[in-house]
Amino acid sequence: MKSSALARKAAAFGASTAMMAGLVAGLAASPAQAATSGSAATAAAAKAKVSVSKPKVSTGDYQGSCPVDVKFSSTVKVKPGKKRTTLAYRWLHADGSKSKVKTVTVKGTRTKSVTVSEKATFKGDLKGWQALQVLSPRKVTSQKSYFSVSCLKLDAKKPEARVSVRAWASPSRYVGACTPGTKIDIVGKIRVDRPSWVRYRWVVNGDVVDYGKVRVWDSRTVSVGVSPRHSQHGSAVLEVLSPDRTTSNRAHYKVWCKDYTPRPVPSVKVFATGMSASTDKDCKVSASASIRSTGSARVQWTWSLNGRTVSSGQGYFHGRDSKSVSLPAQALSGSAKDGGRVVLSVQGPNNSDSTGAVYAACAKPEPAVTATPVPTVKPTATATPVPSASPVPSEVPSNK
Repeated sequence: MKSSALARKAAAFGASTAMMAGLVAGLAASPAQAATSGSAATAAAAKAKVSVSKPKVSTGDYQGSCPVDVKFSSTVKVKPGKKRTTLAYRWLHADGSKSKVKTVTVKGTRTKSVTVSEKATFKGDLKGWQALQVLSPRKVTSQKSYFSVSCLKLDAKKPEARVSVRAWASPSRYVGACTPGTKIDIVGKIRVDRPSWVRYRWVVNGDVVDYGKVRVWDSRTVSVGVSPRHSQHGSAVLEVLSPDRTTSNRAHYKVWCKDYTPRPVPSVKVFATGMSASTDKDCKVSASASIRSTGSARVQWTWSLNGRTVSSGQGYFHGRDSKSVSLPAQALSGSAKDGGRVVLSVQGPNNSDSTGAVYAACAKPEPAVTATPVPTVKPTATATPVPSASPVPSEVPSNK
């Protein structure tokens, strides 16, 4: 910024300005050299490509005590047309003034990024803008960055309250996918020695990103979010503007954006097998079966007797496993005594299964056997036979 421009700005705003340009290197060329290399420089400038970013303002809309330093910075991308290219630029101010021309030497033919800056100190209220103008190797002017300074009259000898602040990042280190929902929380705690309204601002990586005003009775936390889109490391500070001016420690954070594809979660299946049912002599039916799972899962099961649910249960399988379940004895009645079907149904997180078995009819009771009385027989009197007389032998003729 020229001395005349300084005078104009001091007269308009009561501000004294000190400029600083980064990465400045001067190149001087004699008239003879300029005459011999004019055509070559014109051809190289025609090939060069230049782009200028919109300047960043360190304070934006500043409110606080004055004087205050405001820093402007902009990045120039240059694709040189020759091995050594002179980058010439100057700063344009809202009051019509311009800084003196600065130069930087860019070596090589690849695209280079050069960051330049200017710092000004203001003592009074003002609103303005700043822009960067590149003069060579090609004339390009950036967009305007607007800013304002509002000086508050604070009683430095007798502040309303004493304020202390502390800041930290949560988490301070992050490794993982950097999605739109990824956020680093920068948290600050404000303490006061008596209830006060506190005005503050957050400065993240040198840029003011947020302002706030809160009522603090004893202590209170405030925060701001950082949403990284690429791997980076940075820092943030919490600045208190009033009633007491102070700055917190520097809260550092580090982000490593690491894209990864999670392993597919295997689908867990459940099965019901090995069903058997039987009927006992008391006309009660019981059954048993096995439940098998291919992975960790919560499994529910129900027992049905002839289409009617009679029992249920549930259990947790730790990995690939199987367990036996049984149906307590169920009394049969009516037509169920003639036989029927028992079904076990299982329900897992991803599927269901069932198995069944037929049970036999209840055994019919055998008829009772009664003893038939044997009739008693009375003895009957029988006549005693009279022995017959022996026949008298006839005379045996004798042989005379």
